[in-house]
Amino acid sequence: MIKILFVCHGNICRSPMAEFVLKDMVEKCGLSDLFYIASAATSTEEIWGDRGNPVYPPAKKELAKHGLSCEGKYAVQLKREDYKKYDYLIGMDSANIRNMERMCGGDPDRKIHKLMAFAGRNRDVADPWYTGDFRTTFNDVVEGCSGFLECVMTERVNEL
Repeated sequence: MIKILFVCHGNICRSPMAEFVLKDMVEKCGLSDLFYIASAATSTEEIWGDRGNPVYPPAKKELAKHGLSCEGKYAVQLKREDYKKYDYLIGMDSANIRNMERMCGGDPDRKIHKLMAFAGRNRDVADPWYTGDFRTTFNDVVEGCSGFLECVMTERVNEL
C-alpha cells in the first residue's frame, strides 16, 4: 500500500482538496486498494481541543462542483510519527515544507515533497485563504495530483 499525507497550514483548504482529488483519481483508475490517502496541518489554528474544524465552506463548495465530497473530514495536525507512517508527505508551499521538515525532525528518507514539483513546476499551490480563488487552487491541485499519480505509477511499474 502506498501511503500519502498531504499537508498545508490549517488542513481546511488545500490539503483536504488534494486528499479528495487524489482519492477520486485512484478510485477512477481502480487503484483505491493500493493507496491510503490523508491530509494534515502544520498549525493548530483550526484545531480546538481534540477536534478540528471541517473543510472550509468555499473549498467544500469547489470540490462539490466537481462531484467530490469531503464530508466527515476535520483538521488534524501533522505529528512527528507521521514521517514513519507515510511514504510521501506532500506540502502545498515552501513554508509548509520548512515546517514539515522541522516537525518531522528532518527528511532523511527524502519523503517530503512540494505538490507542484510533480507537475514539473517549482511553485506553490495557490492559497485560496488569501486569494479567495478556489478554482485556481483546485486546478493546481488537479495538476499536481495528476503528476504525482503518474510519477508513482511509473516508479511502481519500473520496480516490477
